[in-house]
Amino acid sequence: MEEHNPESHHDDVKTQIKEEKKLEDKIRLNPWMVISIILVLVVLGVIFIPNPLTGKAISADEAGNTLVEFLNAKVGGGVVLDSVDDKGDIYEVNVIYQNMTIPVYITKDGKYFVQGIEEIVEGEDGGDVTPPPGPQDQTPEEVPKTNIPIVELFVMSHCPYGTQAEKGIIPVAKLLGDKINFKIRFVYYAMHGETEVLEQLNQYCIQEEQNDKFIPYLECFLEEGDGESCLTESGIDMDALTSCTEAADEEFDITANLEDEESWLSGRFPKFEIDLADNEKYGIGGSPSLIINGVQSSAGRDSASYLAGICNAFSESPEECNEELSSASPSPGFGGGTSDSGSDAQCG
Repeated sequence: MEEHNPESHHDDVKTQIKEEKKLEDKIRLNPWMVISIILVLVVLGVIFIPNPLTGKAISADEAGNTLVEFLNAKVGGGVVLDSVDDKGDIYEVNVIYQNMTIPVYITKDGKYFVQGIEEIVEGEDGGDVTPPPGPQDQTPEEVPKTNIPIVELFVMSHCPYGTQAEKGIIPVAKLLGDKINFKIRFVYYAMHGETEVLEQLNQYCIQEEQNDKFIPYLECFLEEGDGESCLTESGIDMDALTSCTEAADEEFDITANLEDEESWLSGRFPKFEIDLADNEKYGIGGSPSLIINGVQSSAGRDSASYLAGICNAFSESPEECNEELSSASPSPGFGGGTSDSGSDAQCG
């Protein structure tokens, strides 16, 4: 590796920080985008580490998968592997996060994420470099209060944690009815193949054009994941559904993206861009992600927690907020039952 001038590098980083500050004045940043920017800047500050190899080298694919798993554990999901390049002493791993391709680095033995070797790398003031914060490290943003809260749950239809969240929030949506503006939205890529893509297209159209049947349909679907039977059971107008899905397919390039494997994230996940603008607006990083009045919520996935989180967003809480709903977390995946596991796992 060529030698690196620390002072010159710090000047470069300072310049880039100033540029990022200008960018903040032009666009509305959210916590997830801040994570991405911090990740890029910190990596720029620590890439030059001489001779990091401490043991037997692993393959590039294994190194890439190891680093992606590590990053997802740190930031709560949403990091997808794009490519891995051999840079001599280290691997450069390009990851996709919030529609950004970001280079990160791992030693060839797979033991150290270069950005995180705090025992070796020192910050400009001689102190340790702080790893990028995950969701648990951020100060929660206060949810604005409105007369009719906007509640948006981003999911992948076949993600077990997305279905867990849907099972938890449906009783709340039914209880509060038109006192909230409730929407199921979809993460901008699908991790569960063509079946998920087609199911989400159906759900989008049912919610848009046959909204009174959407919750009954979703409740049926969450039992066994059998969308075809649930279309009949819920009384869906199939002519209207077909017309809508064909129009949405053309508008959002659903089939085109599904067939164009070169456009897939990490070569594995087809794009599903019906709610792309909202994904970018909120910095959605995985399924499920709950947004209340434009702010990401960390409410637990049981109905009682969802009710409390949403009711906190009312300017004046309705009497329904005094109802007692179940505090047991639904089980992940399809079917009934409850779960004792935590409610922070995501697909993404």
